[in-house]
Amino acid sequence: MTTVWASLLGFALAYAGMASLSFAMDRHHEQLTRGREVPARRRTALRMIGAVLLVAAVAPCMMAWGRTVGLVAWLGFLSAGALPVALLLPYRPRAVAWGAGAAAVVGGAGLVLVLALR
Repeated sequence: MTTVWASLLGFALAYAGMASLSFAMDRHHEQLTRGREVPARRRTALRMIGAVLLVAAVAPCMMAWGRTVGLVAWLGFLSAGALPVALLLPYRPRAVAWGAGAAAVVGGAGLVLVLALR
């Protein structure tokens, strides 16, 4: 895997994971749905999906750069994925949600493809 593909996959998965974790919070869920609270099952599901996406983001990093540099790159992608979520969420919560959904699908499919071709 090239470092460019690893970067794109790592960023996409980190962005989707951070968006999922943010929508599990009452404040950001209210921005998205105009509801007051996140139902307990939805909160748990969003947290689980976010955690899985963030953990999945480490795979392309370690495949492209190895263990030590891959772990540092993963931490950088976690920060890079959180930045657009934090900047766009107050102004365009639906765009963040749509972008996160697209990033999760593309990142997940890309990761499955890379693992299948390995």
